[in-house]
Amino acid sequence: MKISAKSRYALYLMLALAMQEEGVNLSVKSVAEQRGISEKYLEQIIPLLVRGDLVRSVRGAKGGYHLTRDPEDCTVGTILRTVEGSIAPVSCLDDAVNQCAQCKECVTLDLWEQVDQAISNVVDHVTLADLVDKQRRIDARGGKRRCAACGST
Repeated sequence: MKISAKSRYALYLMLALAMQEEGVNLSVKSVAEQRGISEKYLEQIIPLLVRGDLVRSVRGAKGGYHLTRDPEDCTVGTILRTVEGSIAPVSCLDDAVNQCAQCKECVTLDLWEQVDQAISNVVDHVTLADLVDKQRRIDARGGKRRCAACGST
């Protein structure tokens, strides 16, 4: 299972917003330049975050975007689900009640449920505040850490 570029970029965007001083709005262009990501691609992601009530837009000379909640109250899981919908490893786990006609005889269903739970246990317990702390520690030691997933610094 791979996390999509859309989800990774949404997480980068949310992290950049979380690192801003309170009351300061951030432009999509500045995040795009900072991360080396297409501005047009980020502009497609922002509406998902706005609709999910994670980000608010401000118009005008000092406009841009800011978080709608404290970084401590926003988990990676919330961001991923806002952008992707379900993050279940198989579609039969997307609904609260499994709709698959084969679920009673499915030998792999228990495996997929365990994988789904393991993923949720991680992404639902890591907050934007955790990522901000980690980023600040990296920045404080002056090192740029290269992302293993996409190669960006």
